[in-house]
Amino acid sequence: MTRSNFITHPLSRRQVLKGSAALGLGSAAAMGLSPAWANPWGRTNVYSKGVEEGPEVSLAIRRESISIDGQETSAFSINGTSPGPLIRLKEGQDAVLRVTNLLNESTSIHWHGLILPPEMDGVPGVSFAGIAPGETFTYRFPVRQNGTYWYHSHSGMQEQLGHVGPLIIDADEREPFRYDREHVLLLTDWTFEDPMSVFRNLKTMEGYYNFQERTVADFFADVRQNGLAPTVEMRGMWAKMRMSSRDIADVTGSTYTYLLNGHSPEENWNALFKPGERVRLRVINGSAMSYFDVRIPGLKMTVVAADGQPVQPVPVDEFRIGVAETYDVLVSPEDDQAYTIFAESMDRSGYARATLAPREGMQAEIPDRRQIADRGMEAMGAHGMGGMDHSTMEGMDHSGMSNMQGMDHSGMSNMDDMDHSNMEGMDHSAMSGMSGMEHPTGMTEEQHNALASGMLASGEAQPGSRYGQVGIGIDPNERRVLVYQDLKAFTPWPDRREPGRELELHLTGNMERYMWSFDGQKFSEVSGPIHFEKDERLRLILVNDTMMEHPIHLHGMWMELENGQGELIPRKHTLNVKPGERVSALITADAEGSWAFHCHLLYHMDAGMFRVVQVS
Repeated sequence: MTRSNFITHPLSRRQVLKGSAALGLGSAAAMGLSPAWANPWGRTNVYSKGVEEGPEVSLAIRRESISIDGQETSAFSINGTSPGPLIRLKEGQDAVLRVTNLLNESTSIHWHGLILPPEMDGVPGVSFAGIAPGETFTYRFPVRQNGTYWYHSHSGMQEQLGHVGPLIIDADEREPFRYDREHVLLLTDWTFEDPMSVFRNLKTMEGYYNFQERTVADFFADVRQNGLAPTVEMRGMWAKMRMSSRDIADVTGSTYTYLLNGHSPEENWNALFKPGERVRLRVINGSAMSYFDVRIPGLKMTVVAADGQPVQPVPVDEFRIGVAETYDVLVSPEDDQAYTIFAESMDRSGYARATLAPREGMQAEIPDRRQIADRGMEAMGAHGMGGMDHSTMEGMDHSGMSNMQGMDHSGMSNMDDMDHSNMEGMDHSAMSGMSGMEHPTGMTEEQHNALASGMLASGEAQPGSRYGQVGIGIDPNERRVLVYQDLKAFTPWPDRREPGRELELHLTGNMERYMWSFDGQKFSEVSGPIHFEKDERLRLILVNDTMMEHPIHLHGMWMELENGQGELIPRKHTLNVKPGERVSALITADAEGSWAFHCHLLYHMDAGMFRVVQVS
């Protein structure tokens, strides 16, 4: 994709009127308004204004000028709003979604987390050709699930510029929890820069957007706390790896404005309630690159669904939501007062916020921002601190991958320009500089032998997983924080077979050179898809050999996270993998066809952390 793809191409008045008339849109919808579905009173027994209710929906995609945080800018809009309209379907329907492209470039919509035919999945170059300018593509699929989901473009970097929206599927039968009102909370990150400029900056300079690096004052503070020798050793370790202990997020609040339902913190979007009501908050992380820590000071939240799937209730004060994840929580405000919905970025460079209140215009105190944390031993799991050098990757065996030439995945076009000079694969069995550790993922010899002999029971947590840890930058003693270990399904998945095989993939990368990959190979370098046998039961093991979090998304199939809950392990469409962590999920490969599999950090995907899974 070239820079010109991100320059506004104004549509003629005839194009706008023609598209609006074809889709039944009024003139107000073409003005780039804030999302009308973000109605302060939410939804009770009627649909809010601006909701596109199924089963038949028409959508028009444009590029137009809108106001974000008081500044005029160019964004992608859907039916005249950015983010796009809330689409509401019902379980058991046959959805018909007509998408008209009024852009001067190709586009697409991927229905994130939905189980549907591969040609309806919306990934150009994998399952369909994309939607050309001036064309209408009709998505048709049976709705076989319910819950909180979202949709976004899978073309280029359109997702970064507002091409996202919420998708709610109402259950055909009564859900296992009750509520009086609901609000959809869509978190996004917005940059006024051209996303291609952001990508080039990341490739040019490691830490380009990180203005929270350690200082001399930090050094002496560490010496006072930890002593001179440990401090010098830790600093030397990071220097040898050519990384910073404060590489928490690639893109930060130095360029991002964090939005909630399209509104900046200063705009203070209100979600209204009546005291005594039980309110369902459907929280969606539709951002391109940002993890958020979400809390409502003064209110306990009860987590009742993860990635659209119901889970047994978990009372928490805070939860971390990775890119592309969704969580549903219930809150019960009893008092006639306002509460701040506070979504702080994981690197503490900014926040999104809204106010939960009984009347419009109210606001509550905004919590103090926490200080950025430093990565330490936990970022390497049990690798040790032996001076891992990410600048060269050698020796990975990539056998068993068939030819994959000619794959045209829209959004991967920039990868051919990447510098491959120091990336010849990676030997994960004995990483250079790991002090001779035979099992770098934290397994003992006994655990390794148990895995090798297939002794790990289904549903048990992998050695090297850290499902009970809250993640970097959160003090678990300060408040009750959701962790993956808490998630427990209501009922077992119908397929109770033991996995017939295991597939291990390593998440690899080079922060200094901004290269991201699976098993040391970027998408542009692989020779074939990952193969799943039709209807097989397999265990997917993900090993994070990088110092960054990665939200890994598999299209078309559920991943059953093996978090130690036995037969009640939760189903997810996106798995957050912490630095140095080893996680696993069970998969029933019941979806024949080609499916995208990738890191959902947009710039990581575009830099190469993308594969195709072929089920046949």
